[in-house]
Order: sequence, then structure tokens, then C-alpha cells
Amino acid sequence: MTASANKRLMQELLTKAAAGDRAAYVAAIADDVTMVITGQYSWSQTIRSKEALLRNLHGHLNSLLAEGRRTVPLRFMAEDDLVVIEGKGEMRTRSGRPYNNDYCLIFRLHEGRIVEIREYCDSALTEAVLGPFPAALKQTG
Repeated sequence: MTASANKRLMQELLTKAAAGDRAAYVAAIADDVTMVITGQYSWSQTIRSKEALLRNLHGHLNSLLAEGRRTVPLRFMAEDDLVVIEGKGEMRTRSGRPYNNDYCLIFRLHEGRIVEIREYCDSALTEAVLGPFPAALKQTG
């Protein structure tokens, strides 16, 4: 796919996800996806596989955040097989505390599938509001 086709695809997937329909986004994630959460804090890790991403990261987030969480995409940029998205989280914890993080997400696509995700965010905010990521949920090796 071209850079512009990848950009259009990610615009469609993330706009739907922000409106509450995450099914197409989840379906577009390759089974062998790699997600890198950058930084030097407890959430920093490399997740290998769609199963681990959904179970460990998304599952943990589901336990912490109230229904209706979303990341609103603000800007899309694309080059070759990469699409960069600037986004703003609109979320609350289950106890009602706001969690409105800023994100830069880099997606690498192959034949219309998301094969790699790199997340940059305000790590201090993540740990202050959500607490440390449980070591038991991190992949090793």
C-alpha cells in the first residue's frame, strides 16, 4: 500500500475507535504485532503478539479505566509504510480521576495490517494516575 493509502486506513480505523467502534482497529492488528512502549518507566516494554497486547496491556487498562475511554486523533503524517499520529486521550479511571494523556503513536503497516506500534506519552502522568505496570503482566525475553 502507498503512504497515502496507509494514512487513509489509519484515519478510518482511529476515527472509528475514537467514536467507540474499536472492532476494525483490533481486526487490523497483525497476530505477530510488536508494540514498543518507549521510555524508562514501569510501563516501558516490548509486547510481542496481538494476544499479549490485548490480554496484558489492554486487559490491564480495562481494569483501570472507565467505559468510554478514547484517544482522539489530532494529526496524521505518513511516509512509506509508517503512519504517525498525534493524539489526545480522553479517559477517566474507574474512580473518576481524569487521565488525559498526550500521545505520539507510530504505526508500521504491511498489506493493510498493523505490524508495529511505537507509543510515546507523558510517562509521569501515566504512573501518577494509573500507577506502575504490574511486572507479572510484562513479557520477558
